[in-house]
Amino acid sequence: MSLPARIVHQRRATITDLPLYYSGHLLKKLTKEKDFKKYYGELRGATLFLYKDDTQDTYTEKLDLARLKSMELDSPYQRKEPTIFTLTLHTEEMQLKMENADTGEEWRGYILTVVKKQIPSKIQLLPGQMLLLQDALDQERRRTPPRACPALPPRPPFLLSASSSPATPKDECDLPACFFRVTRQEAERMLEENPECGSIILRPSTFANNYALTLRQLKPSGPVMKNYRVTATDNGFVIELDMAVAVSSLDKVLEYVLEKTEYRLHPYMASQPYDTCIDVSPAPKCISITSPTPKIVPRAQVAPMLHSQTKEELLPPPTKQEEHEYVVPEDQCPDVHNLKLVQTDGELQQVVKMRRDNLYTEMDKMEATTKRNVTSEKSHSGTVQWTTESAAE
Repeated sequence: MSLPARIVHQRRATITDLPLYYSGHLLKKLTKEKDFKKYYGELRGATLFLYKDDTQDTYTEKLDLARLKSMELDSPYQRKEPTIFTLTLHTEEMQLKMENADTGEEWRGYILTVVKKQIPSKIQLLPGQMLLLQDALDQERRRTPPRACPALPPRPPFLLSASSSPATPKDECDLPACFFRVTRQEAERMLEENPECGSIILRPSTFANNYALTLRQLKPSGPVMKNYRVTATDNGFVIELDMAVAVSSLDKVLEYVLEKTEYRLHPYMASQPYDTCIDVSPAPKCISITSPTPKIVPRAQVAPMLHSQTKEELLPPPTKQEEHEYVVPEDQCPDVHNLKLVQTDGELQQVVKMRRDNLYTEMDKMEATTKRNVTSEKSHSGTVQWTTESAAE
């Protein structure tokens, strides 16, 4: 027993948790498959959910359209004929088939609107359908607000300063280092054979006074070569893109390309050859190779101090006085006066020492004489006493 449609839609909304923008029957197959398979599709957010039928509450397959690269119409628009679109995704390529052109145009409008965040410029829908498409766009913008782009990394040092005036092929000094006078085929071959040297070549264009850019970009499917025309004008240069870009110099052309590629590309710089052998330089003739150079000891800039010299030796020798020559008095020469005082003090000390020695010598003599006299007196007094005693007896 099939469930009511209301319950089925509630379960789908609960499982996916995304707003429903458009739904309907469609056919789908991969490019390598032969036959289309029938599904019931729901576009919720930027994801296409596929069910076996409109009564199934769990999806069978889902397609992430956020990385949609292109959606191309395989056959011309015919109102009563089935419409087939080829969708190129990040990892695969598939085809969607709708029963008629009007349904296919609605599917295309909703898919491109939710993926690109803008309504396609060329779309054939009624005013009421356009209002519903605008409501879906507003809801998707509120659900996924645009993220601020991160700041670009600092510009690499190989960027040259901008030229004040536009360059021409004759002004070789004003051209960037990645400029080579080669053809398109030669530039592509250079980039292919030397990917380590860079991925951008500036070359002359087939038109006079114009240039061209040859780029080698790495894609998931492999390297891709692209060529862009750069037209010279009186005020600078114009990069011929979908939206033409005017710059003031060829260096600005490179800067614009580097910023747009987020500095994943680099200007082509031809590799320079390197030497592989180191030669020995010959020795100068004035230098001997066998005998070492004698070491030269630098002379002292300050004279050594003299410790053993006395003050008298340091004094300059006396000069002979000439007649009629003014002589400075001794009392006005403090150094000479002090020297004489020192000499006089030494002489006095010697005299005092001699007097002291003589004095000590005389005192010793006097003490010896006194001792002899005392001894003699003692002897004499003893003799007198013995004589008196004898007389008394």
